[in-house]
Amino acid sequence: MQPETSSTIEHLDTTLTTIEKVVDLDELALRVRELEQQAADPSLWDDPDHAQQVTTELSSVQAKLRKVTDLRSRIDDLPIMYELAEEEGDSSVADDELASLKAAIESLEVTTMLSGEYDEREALINIRSGAGGIDAADWAEMLMRMYTRWAEKHGHKVDVYDISYAEEAGIKSATFAIHGDYMYGQLSVEQGAHRLVRISPFDNQGRRQTSFAEVEVLPVVEKTDSIDIPDSEIRVDVFRSSGPGGQSVNTTDSAVRITHLPTNIVVSCQNEKSQIQNKASAMAVLQSKLLERKRQEEKAEMDALGAGGNASWGNQMRSYVLHPYQMVKDLRTNYEVNDPAKVLDGDIDGFLEAGIRWRMAEQNSESD
Repeated sequence: MQPETSSTIEHLDTTLTTIEKVVDLDELALRVRELEQQAADPSLWDDPDHAQQVTTELSSVQAKLRKVTDLRSRIDDLPIMYELAEEEGDSSVADDELASLKAAIESLEVTTMLSGEYDEREALINIRSGAGGIDAADWAEMLMRMYTRWAEKHGHKVDVYDISYAEEAGIKSATFAIHGDYMYGQLSVEQGAHRLVRISPFDNQGRRQTSFAEVEVLPVVEKTDSIDIPDSEIRVDVFRSSGPGGQSVNTTDSAVRITHLPTNIVVSCQNEKSQIQNKASAMAVLQSKLLERKRQEEKAEMDALGAGGNASWGNQMRSYVLHPYQMVKDLRTNYEVNDPAKVLDGDIDGFLEAGIRWRMAEQNSESD
């Protein structure tokens, strides 16, 4: 085995050992046994909501325990794989396994940094076009594709709740959910203004255009959240769903728009076939927005008392330059790549990891 390979394996072993201490394998195994006992109780389903919480947590904890123990088994097998590779004179299989392990352990290391109150939850993403006219609307649609492609590559289901199409091209706004554990924790670092610089495909003179789109990331509300919205505080309007170019995609007034009167927050949903389903989805989006509003208000109160630092990262967080050179750069972490096409096709893991590490460093500096 090459000294460099041996050093890499040793480093990964050390990293995994640290992860095992952080997640506390003994505590995880104990929690699995407790949840299994609860799940085996015939009376559990007398309370369906509680039963759902138990089975969901059991599945999540089992998966977390299995992931760490599987990685430990694989890293313990690596030296043997390299011994066999030396005998056969071909280390390609072992090298591939080492690269796969490195990526998996680094990804798990980032996940262990997600310990915020809502980090384990699914994510609700709102994208709005900003300054830049037609290009901004097109840019908003490009960003939506980037996140949905990222989700698809990782096997996460995406539910689109609402899209407001622009007249000429692109979208004015979109709201969609990405399902899966820790989606909010991972994607919350994407919040802010995304800036695109390119030769505008909508300009007859081929001039360079700068356009902006705003990304908002919210945690999906769960049944345990105490977000009570009285009927007297909302106004519900129904309208006919429409697609690009104003073409009707529904012959009935099934789309729903809800206005929260105290805050003037407006949400809408037109993805479902029935008015009842659209109203339920729109209420879920509204609850997520109010939950985030409540969280930000509590954070602001703590900051006012001197318990925290700056509550925002600044509005503009990433630049995507397609002309006169090729580069995507995060303005907070300084992480950058020179292949915008790959990034816009959903390859954003490097930006997510850098953002999560940056956020943890910021939190640690605030607490010192």
